Amino acid sequence: MSGDRRGPFVVAHRGASAEKKEHTLAAYDLALRDGADGLECDVRLTRDGHIVCVHDRRIDRTSSGTGIVSELDYDTLRGYDYGDGAEPADLLTLSDLIQLVLDWTSKPTKLFIETKHPVRYGSLIESKVLAELHRFGIGQPASADHSRAVIMSFAATAVWRIRRAAPMLPTVLLGDSSHYLGGGAATTVGATAVGPSIKSLREHPSIVDRAAASGRATYVWTVDDKADVDLCRELGVGWIATNNPARTRAWLAGAEPAE
Repeated sequence: MSGDRRGPFVVAHRGASAEKKEHTLAAYDLALRDGADGLECDVRLTRDGHIVCVHDRRIDRTSSGTGIVSELDYDTLRGYDYGDGAEPADLLTLSDLIQLVLDWTSKPTKLFIETKHPVRYGSLIESKVLAELHRFGIGQPASADHSRAVIMSFAATAVWRIRRAAPMLPTVLLGDSSHYLGGGAATTVGATAVGPSIKSLREHPSIVDRAAASGRATYVWTVDDKADVDLCRELGVGWIATNNPARTRAWLAGAEPAE
């Protein structure tokens, strides 16, 4: 999970979510066609144990339905529309997204999977995610650099569970406390990267050097302004999550993005 001299790698935050409805196949397909180096998703468990890509605890904001993800079964959840009305979309599962990434042959693309906490089913989400990665043959990479999946969480305990169960999978400990994580919680749980917000990075630019000094990359969210993209490149950030991967890639390439 390291950057290169050309600048940060670009991760599509919930897909190309500035242009398509978040966590839909359309948003992720567009991100791939826009040249994103990685795709980011949030995952939760339904009442009957299916892994679905939904950010919020409730589905009210992002679907035509209402209710709490963990209290609804998969068949009920998939009965709602997750599009924008004009462009209907089905409920996205983690398996759908993994298959999309593995089927994309233009270039290897990493999938950044964030497990949400606190949640009703606790550590079961990490166990289920790992089982799904193993089912697709990507749960035991030869090295972190060649891994097709990255597991992230704001919960240090979640990162620790992944490191113990699948030590070669790269992990990101997310959070605005990342300015002291270079030798703190990230070291304790064995995270391979720290994940501050762009606001935290602006306030504590030394995060990147501190992380690098302890052998860790930096993943910054959510970077949508050119000044912030330039800051990340200047500081040597490895990965940036953005809602608009096409525009961000154009900025990094020194080109004016298309209107």
